[in-house]
Amino acid sequence: MKIYLVRHGEAAASWRDSDDPSLSALGHRQAAATAQKLAGHVDSGVCLVSSPLQRALETALPLSKTLDTEISIIEAYREIPAPVARAERQTWLQSIVRQSWSEQHEMVREWHRALLQQLKLIRQPTVVFTHFMVLNAIVGALTAKDQIVRFLPDNASVTTVELKDGSLQLLELGQQLRTVVN
Repeated sequence: MKIYLVRHGEAAASWRDSDDPSLSALGHRQAAATAQKLAGHVDSGVCLVSSPLQRALETALPLSKTLDTEISIIEAYREIPAPVARAERQTWLQSIVRQSWSEQHEMVREWHRALLQQLKLIRQPTVVFTHFMVLNAIVGALTAKDQIVRFLPDNASVTTVELKDGSLQLLELGQQLRTVVN
């Protein structure tokens, strides 16, 4: 069974400047293009799930409308929690990208464990709308690498994994980054 992991479209503000930014105009166009692409690979029985954050939900909306399917909100697909104040988040994120998951604050390690556990609970073809670090956490786990950043998923890119006999396998990485990480 395939699971499509979609990074949200371009955000209108950076993670440092906003707790929950919407999509930019480009982000909305990216979301529409990704919905069109995915609509050719999934049917109306697919489950759509999203991070509770606005940019992920707005990325999910075009596919939801195309397939006439509701979006379920799942907290586990939220962006990585930062154990620092908002003004320090960008610096904190830049400091951990070359580190490993095992070196992180317990709050971050717990988020990582809960995310991977949630992914294994999927029981039908699913499209997950989520975030840069979520994708890296999943790809790292599927490639048995503890390094935090394993690849640079572009906005609205689609990474494909398969759940077969209770085991997750990476099928295809999404398009690599061409836009700025906010």
